[in-house]
Amino acid sequence: MKRTDAPLAFAITSKGDDTSNALAQKMKTYLLDFDLRCDEEEPDLVISVGGDGTLLYAFHRYCHRLDKTAFVGVHTGHLGFYADWVPEELEKLVIAIAKTPYQVVEYPLLEVTIRYLNGGSEAKYLALNECTVKCVSGTLVMDVEIRGDLFERFRGDGLCISTPTGSTAYNKALGGAILHPSLEAIQVTEMASINNRVFRTIGSPLVLPAHHTCLLKPVNHVDFQITIDHLSLLHKEVKSIQCRVADEKVRFARFRPFPFWRRVRDSFIAD
Repeated sequence: MKRTDAPLAFAITSKGDDTSNALAQKMKTYLLDFDLRCDEEEPDLVISVGGDGTLLYAFHRYCHRLDKTAFVGVHTGHLGFYADWVPEELEKLVIAIAKTPYQVVEYPLLEVTIRYLNGGSEAKYLALNECTVKCVSGTLVMDVEIRGDLFERFRGDGLCISTPTGSTAYNKALGGAILHPSLEAIQVTEMASINNRVFRTIGSPLVLPAHHTCLLKPVNHVDFQITIDHLSLLHKEVKSIQCRVADEKVRFARFRPFPFWRRVRDSFIAD
């Protein structure tokens, strides 16, 4: 439960459209009227107003202080998977933030470490949803190692490595399984793998526990397009891409129950 003697520090991230901006400004005014403190640099609570993309943006903006910041989402368009609240509940949410100690729910993250052939500084990222790996042009050919042992040589369009919460995003579209976020795991899913008499991949998503590391090693000297959630990055001279369950976790503020399987049902199959 979160509550201290000091006023709660909050920040609001908006999708940027007129509806979201107006809602964010209204919420800010209400929260300030309750003597809460707006702090864009070191917030205790980040309120995302928009959709899942807005929350991803907020996550990456504050990923350097995940142990101190919690997130809550208000969706202003289609149902957001990360968003607990709708605009009609604005006053109810404001009162909950101002008056109610909230429960913190922690979800696993994906840690991606990219190392380079020239021995330069490695690049390290955290993903809330997923990391994808593709060649800039042509087929991706990548050796996949699990716990230090060669598992397969993948050939295809690319690979998607997702978190449990991200398993409902791109991973699901690729035919991956939906994982409950209480599972400390990552999932490796193929994109259009090549399987014939010569080449063979497992053809099924792999779910790896927290103590298993997946290492991707390029077979060809090519450039890679690597995404970390909504961020798309070009990487050259890649030696390896290491994927594992991160030590850090994302923290969501819960003011009421928000069951995972209800979210899945409401997002994908409810009328």
